[in-house]
Amino acid sequence: MHPDLSSQYIFISGAGRGLGRAVARHLARCGAVVGVSDIDAAGCEETVRLVRDAGGQAHGFPGDLSQRATFLEVAAEFAKVGKRIDAVVNNAAHLRYEKVEDVTQETFEKMVSIGLGAVVWGAQALLAHYDAGRGGAIINMASPVAYRGYPNTSIYSSIKGAIVAITHTLAAELGPRNVRVNAVAPASVPTPGALQYVDSAEYERRARTIPLRRIGREEDNSNAIAFLLSAEASFISGTVLHVDGGAVASA
Repeated sequence: MHPDLSSQYIFISGAGRGLGRAVARHLARCGAVVGVSDIDAAGCEETVRLVRDAGGQAHGFPGDLSQRATFLEVAAEFAKVGKRIDAVVNNAAHLRYEKVEDVTQETFEKMVSIGLGAVVWGAQALLAHYDAGRGGAIINMASPVAYRGYPNTSIYSSIKGAIVAITHTLAAELGPRNVRVNAVAPASVPTPGALQYVDSAEYERRARTIPLRRIGREEDNSNAIAFLLSAEASFISGTVLHVDGGAVASA
């Protein structure tokens, strides 16, 4: 049984594929009107089509969300749909694994500007368009790499560690303004981005090390986000929900 999100207008960054697309489709099934945004215009359009074909409500807003002006512009366009934004899911990221000596300034800046910068712009977008009486919610995407060291992920792990910190900080800062801020930390989900770096043999190995003895599924993450956006989670803020089969707990 899905939580009832039928009164919510939810903006999702990085929703053109992978976890972001799965979240958009799931939240729409829960009744939310979703704003789908991604730098990949074709992917953005496809997500909107999939949501609408399933009977849901979605609106597409392609753009480079690492740019503050662009993020605020497309969020303002989505806000016109329902005269407000109730929640923002900060999912957009640029994934690249490499040895620390191989990291270029271009890669560093690209990863940080979207992976962390867009989290800040997403918070600003919500604050600009939410109804303080109804309250608002922000969901950030953390990761087990914020808690465990994995070789060749120095920049990605640093960003995810910062997301844990900003989730705690914004929960304290925005709570008095009736905004809840939480994060989910999914592990080992074979998304299109991850499959560039992780093959099936590695996923099989990881499954053997996870206490629940399987890798993550897109719906695991989507279900967690839907719960955190629901009325049932109205007193939950500043939490990182580990959707990882016990991986971090068993480290």
